Amino acid sequence: MSIKVTHVKPEFIDERGYITRLPNVSDKTKFRAVLYITSKTGTERGNHYHKKDSHYVFCVSGRFRYSEKDMTKKNSTVESVILKPGDLVLSRPMIAHSMEFLEDTVFLAITTEPRQQEQYEGDTVRIKITSDEKH
Repeated sequence: MSIKVTHVKPEFIDERGYITRLPNVSDKTKFRAVLYITSKTGTERGNHYHKKDSHYVFCVSGRFRYSEKDMTKKNSTVESVILKPGDLVLSRPMIAHSMEFLEDTVFLAITTEPRQQEQYEGDTVRIKITSDEKH
């Protein structure tokens, strides 16, 4: 397993600003929700995996450590990368993920499953990816 980070660059720039396509995927992908999430320096999110949901994580501003662990492999280790503005990763089903915020951060989570709380909880398995495993 290797975390694939894509740095997304603007595809159109003029005097008004720029336009960036997020994410650039096939027409077969059905997105169910776009979440705008803010996080404070020193906090954590995630520490879970999803049975069905996939979601893109896009860093709008700030910096955070994004970590993954493959739950389908018995001896899987935790892998981590630092995401910065413009970086995009895909969190896949059965891959535990966590985010440790190194700065105040804004990110988007673009999901393939609905995000009503009851459905979300039914698809989510909580697991702690400990700090000592990340470094």
